[in-house]
Amino acid sequence: MDTRRKRKDGMCPIIFRLSHHRKTIAIATGFAVPPEYWNEKNREVKRTYNGVSSVARLNNLLIKKKTELRDGINELEENGQLGGLSITELKNTLTKPTNTISFFDFTNRLIGEMEEANRFGNAKAYRCALGALKNFNKKEFLRFEEMTYTYLKRFETAHLKKGNSINGLSMYMRTFRAIYNKAIHQGAVSADSYPFKKYKIKSEPTAKRAISIEKIRRILNLELEPSTPLFNTRNYFLCSYLMNGISFIDMAFLKLDNIIDERIQYRRQKTARYYDIKLTPQLSSIMDCYLIGKDKTDYIFPIVKRKEMQDQFKDIQWERKRYNKRLKEIAKLCEIDEHLTSYVSRHSMATNLILNDVPINALSKMLGHSDISTTEIYIKNLPTHIMDEYQERLEI
Repeated sequence: MDTRRKRKDGMCPIIFRLSHHRKTIAIATGFAVPPEYWNEKNREVKRTYNGVSSVARLNNLLIKKKTELRDGINELEENGQLGGLSITELKNTLTKPTNTISFFDFTNRLIGEMEEANRFGNAKAYRCALGALKNFNKKEFLRFEEMTYTYLKRFETAHLKKGNSINGLSMYMRTFRAIYNKAIHQGAVSADSYPFKKYKIKSEPTAKRAISIEKIRRILNLELEPSTPLFNTRNYFLCSYLMNGISFIDMAFLKLDNIIDERIQYRRQKTARYYDIKLTPQLSSIMDCYLIGKDKTDYIFPIVKRKEMQDQFKDIQWERKRYNKRLKEIAKLCEIDEHLTSYVSRHSMATNLILNDVPINALSKMLGHSDISTTEIYIKNLPTHIMDEYQERLEI
């Protein structure tokens, strides 16, 4: 209690006295009580004081603040910074207001930056993860330090309790981890609070759906009128297959000027990796109908309709939904039992090349994998009919 600064109402302020380099300075607590209610021996407010709703809570607040100040001093000492600070600098360092940033606000800022950089796919993934987190958190504010191991485990339990998948959880957790890492790199939060040192992200291997070359030919030989929506659906699937499993978004952004010297050259939207694919006669025969009457800067396929980049991503998103829906109709017409999606063409291309003994290094390059272990996943998850074909080669 600082009795030297007794106020007109008779109350004296409670302070922390900081000593450093043989000098002392006061740090205000914001609390004051009459001198007769101060226990000098225990350095606390007496229980008989009735000027606050709870004396115990007041004393606990003082203990908590004292602990925070001591922790701050210890951290400065561990970092080798304490000795170089004057008493005033030390006080300012310990008492400066902390600009706590919300996990939500920081993520929204990242989403805005992604959209400015035309990375709308990443922005959508971040927005989806943020929505799930907000629904779980209930409160409008979430400090980074609150996202502890226990907090993540509670989120995991709530996610799985709703019947959601492990891989859906994995997608959210990888996004949270990426956001946290960015916050650490930008100095928004200390690495000491990082919860992913202890929390391990779970995932389950997904079945790599692929169809045989015989079923690919059924799709190829399906007779469709050019005026029907299924005509484009069939061609998108086959073009993806023949262009090393090109993704739907990359195919949508292909322009005529991506065709150079009978080759298709482009950079993947997701990774910016460069691809250089031969325009084979079979691929050319499918694509020719899309090239008539177009300029070099026109898109090859009728997927992107608008000019603004954000609108173009929406065009692709909606068309991909229609594409996957129509692939089910294609499967019925071709009597294919497997569930056809935009990914099946890529998996089928990889699987059929494996069956034809294409070296894994070559396949890895064709798929655009930076790590061959990613390519090995396709081998580990070969469909049953492919394993059967391998087994039939066993002869005695």
